[in-house]
Amino acid sequence: MKDLAIYIHWPFCKKKCPYCDFNSHVRETIDTNRWLKNYLVEIEYFKNLIASRRIKSIFFGGGTPSLMPAYIIETILNKINAISNINDIEVTLEANPTSSEAQKFKEFKFVGINRVSIGVQSFNSKDLKFLGREHNVTEAIKTIEIADKFFDNYSIDLIYSRPRQTLKEWDAELKEILKYVKNHISLYQLTIEKGTEFYSQYRKGKFKMPNQDLSIAIYKKTQEMLLEHGLVRYEISNYAKAGKECKHNLHYWHYNEYLGIGPGAHSRLSLDQNKLSALMMIHNPEKWLNNVAKERHGIQHKKDLFIEEIVTEYLLMGLRLETGINLKDFKQKFMKPLVEFINKEKLDFYIKKHLIIYDQQNLKFTDRGKMLLNYLISELLLV
Repeated sequence: MKDLAIYIHWPFCKKKCPYCDFNSHVRETIDTNRWLKNYLVEIEYFKNLIASRRIKSIFFGGGTPSLMPAYIIETILNKINAISNINDIEVTLEANPTSSEAQKFKEFKFVGINRVSIGVQSFNSKDLKFLGREHNVTEAIKTIEIADKFFDNYSIDLIYSRPRQTLKEWDAELKEILKYVKNHISLYQLTIEKGTEFYSQYRKGKFKMPNQDLSIAIYKKTQEMLLEHGLVRYEISNYAKAGKECKHNLHYWHYNEYLGIGPGAHSRLSLDQNKLSALMMIHNPEKWLNNVAKERHGIQHKKDLFIEEIVTEYLLMGLRLETGINLKDFKQKFMKPLVEFINKEKLDFYIKKHLIIYDQQNLKFTDRGKMLLNYLISELLLV
């Protein structure tokens, strides 16, 4: 029986953050009962698939899924459990550190959430305003304390390499944050994505990003401090104490099958004759609702992947991990050694440049190599 992770997308936020390029929307009113009905219909559409898999994890993402009423989460989990047993699996909910959402943590725990990921983003008041966040540092601390009361497992999300940020300031900020980190922390370098408010502001010269040397220094400082705190990097942006890694995200990075439910959600599934297919749901929330009501699903696009596409995605995901790609596992999965898919001359070149480590067991990137992940993979692949 194959393993499956399930992702549920709640596409709504109170406010669109200027750096965010996720499928998130602001609406004055939301018919929560209609949304619940459509989630259940789409899950039912994939009932046979879910029943034939071993469910490893469920993740409620967004948007801001902590804005969902707890009864929606409870009903969705009950629906999935009626199809395939989900006892004792990791069930994560993304949450923002506003007081109204934090006060719902007890309800979320009661209905089946056992892990929360809290979007703190910064412990600097000015930068929280710059990032368009609705909470302040005091609220962030309060939310973490409430999470610690109800959950053994929670994560804090942060954004670094922000405009005007200095190494000294980040050192002080991270020291303060680490007082509240229990088992897991995710740190993402601020990137300017097309279609965001920041993209427009950046092009108009309203702010400057830190130069590469400073970003590298901040990244190195971060690793040193987290390691001293007992938090080990297991993926480019994620650090955890042993046994507290995010199982759902590890499922992605190991390129296992996953099902996405809700507007804009993606899937990688073996559907027809064991071919791996990429599915993408309709992005617009209202259009997704209408399509589910009509067709019982919100699928916008389905594509059977070629072996070259699968290998590319496998490498893009697996090389994010600290352990990299296990060569024996790769050969078992693709019936060919990895070396047959990559440019040997470029591999040797980047090994000499100390960007790649390649031995009899693994292919992985050094710290410097991880910073050039997408570029190096495009260079290595023969396809």
